Amino acid sequence: MNNLRAVVIDDTIVYRKIVGDVLKTIPGIEVVATANNGKIALSKIKTLKPDLITLDIEMPEMNGIQVLEELQGLESPPAVIMLSTLTREGSEMTIRALELGAFDFVPKPEEGRMADNLEKVKAAIVPIVTALKRQKGTVQRIRGNRMPPSPAPSPREKPQISQSRIIRKTTGVLKSSSEIVGIGISTGGPNALTQMIPMLPAGLKAPVLIVQHMPPMFTASLASSLDKKSRLEVKEAQDGDTIQSGKVFIAPGGKQMKIVAAADGVSRKIKITDDPPENSCKPSVDYLFRSIAQHYVGRATGVIMTGMGSDGSKGLVQMKESGSFVIAQDEATCTVFGMPKEPIESGIADVIVPLPQIADEIVKSIAK
Repeated sequence: MNNLRAVVIDDTIVYRKIVGDVLKTIPGIEVVATANNGKIALSKIKTLKPDLITLDIEMPEMNGIQVLEELQGLESPPAVIMLSTLTREGSEMTIRALELGAFDFVPKPEEGRMADNLEKVKAAIVPIVTALKRQKGTVQRIRGNRMPPSPAPSPREKPQISQSRIIRKTTGVLKSSSEIVGIGISTGGPNALTQMIPMLPAGLKAPVLIVQHMPPMFTASLASSLDKKSRLEVKEAQDGDTIQSGKVFIAPGGKQMKIVAAADGVSRKIKITDDPPENSCKPSVDYLFRSIAQHYVGRATGVIMTGMGSDGSKGLVQMKESGSFVIAQDEATCTVFGMPKEPIESGIADVIVPLPQIADEIVKSIAK
């Protein structure tokens, strides 16, 4: 297998060295160049045609977003891992980068010795690069499969639904209309959600609860971005929020989100907790899905989408056992075919669909 050729782009020499040194420790990765601003980076990308770049968000002359926009015009753009500061502005720009098709992002450590920061960056970036290598397989496959993302439809436009094949594993078990939708998603999520959520119609007859693996601040920026693009109200969930149809709630980064019964015993509320991580994730999909299984027996839809790891698999089993309908994103449209893999292979997914058809299947499950 050929090595993956990487270019490290950052205006700070310290982080060019940290990231370059980390990448050099990963088998199968060859760092072929570095650049200290976007203009120089674009020139090197066009000349060297790397398979992977690490890209700083905030740079002089041309920032990371502008570089990403320029990359969309290349025939075979490289996979992109963003480096982001843990600030509000940094989180907003990172969400935009992910919506533009960046593979994933790594938060820059805010303080500490260089050796400590190197270990933090290494712990974050190695799993991402490993997933990228596993997903793409070879340099040729990476170049063949990296395509510019489809633009999200305007809230006023009727989405064009792909005619790709839907695989139906079972006939489903819902005896009545679904009253809630739970979505679990990770790597590739912001880009996928930017395409899918605007396809959901106004007045959806069920609430949608989403766990997207992200740190604090980033989930608020994601919710704000989706809210501007969607027919439905999208917000970062807060403790005590009453679950209402036609609203989308995103679990806050660094916290856990579950459903609890309200004081009236009829309505349901969102409970935000500081419970420990599950599957090394906080928020965790399993944590949310378990509560949906408990409170919406036979009246829920579980959706598992692109992402690393297997978070959500155990929770989906519990949802399935309680009579939920399960939708899984197909391998071809996943940025990383990790989270949907086990539910599909175990046979609990009722339908396996490409990304452009997930919204349609959600609507169908609510309208049963």
